[in-house]
Amino acid sequence: MSGHFQEFEDEYLETMYAFYENDPKSLVRTGDLASAMKVSPASATEMVQRLASKGFVDYIPYKGASLTVSGLAMGQQMKRRHRLAEVLLDKLPFFGNVHETACRLEHAIDDDLEVALTLLLDQPNIDPSGKQIPPAREELASKINQLASGMRPMSALPDNSEGDIRMMVLSESALTSLNNLGVKIGTRVKKQNGRWQTSDGTYLELSESIAEKILIRC
Repeated sequence: MSGHFQEFEDEYLETMYAFYENDPKSLVRTGDLASAMKVSPASATEMVQRLASKGFVDYIPYKGASLTVSGLAMGQQMKRRHRLAEVLLDKLPFFGNVHETACRLEHAIDDDLEVALTLLLDQPNIDPSGKQIPPAREELASKINQLASGMRPMSALPDNSEGDIRMMVLSESALTSLNNLGVKIGTRVKKQNGRWQTSDGTYLELSESIAEKILIRC
């Protein structure tokens, strides 16, 4: 139950951050927050008071609430992970509700997975709807920049260049097919005349969707 309640708190902070994106200086009325969260005003007020007791929001009764520095950081992080999840789902053969699924996925994304997704998705700045993806917090941004040096999706590898495979986020069957061709983490590949091949000269007939999910360090 504690994990579920933590997720509920995170949803409130993320929703508060959405209000902040629209108007950073205005207080969020509990009635508006309740409507956005699809809960009763009493429930929204109770949660805002709880978040205030934890230092995540400043609450003025009968006027509204605003995010504190720590609340803003948490709300921004959750919104970033939600939008990264939407970018990921948009690249997959996924036919469900992207927004609702991203709402569930965002709570499973920890720091390490956020870094991995950011690199895999080639550090996206906007989500599929065109909304800005908030920046990673400072320590994660530093790690991303360090790891991203010379790294890009295989699909973005320029012609007549080469690099080593560092990450593959593929289905088990796709990984097995590549392994049968001798392709694995550390394999050196190059792109020549629009075609990929391994260092031993084996040509790889890969779809663009597969190549997007393989990260290369040049």
